[in-house]
Amino acid sequence: MKKTVWIAYDLGVKGDYEGLYSWLDNHGANECGHNIAVLEYDVKQNLIEELQKDIIENVTLSKQDRIYLIWREGGKIKGKFIVGKRKAAPWFGYGAQEPQIDEEVEQHG
Repeated sequence: MKKTVWIAYDLGVKGDYEGLYSWLDNHGANECGHNIAVLEYDVKQNLIEELQKDIIENVTLSKQDRIYLIWREGGKIKGKFIVGKRKAAPWFGYGAQEPQIDEEVEQHG
């Protein structure tokens, strides 16, 4: 079954962009802005496991590399890092947010 997925990637300065770009090109991906691509991926049973394995086998990755997968499932949009993890947002602290007040928790006992 074919699934439409979006891939956001951050391979840093020294990343294997040639390997990733070859993988994206081989899967008929379309560019969607800076470091984002959309493609139809042929899934047999498990989208995340199959796509993650496919990328890892074809792209040389380092500990700092990150790839985020976005897909639709059951009418909902889902997302997950398939390589790497979330880090602090560069825009944190720029907004005009109310300071959070710690709530007191009443302890019984």
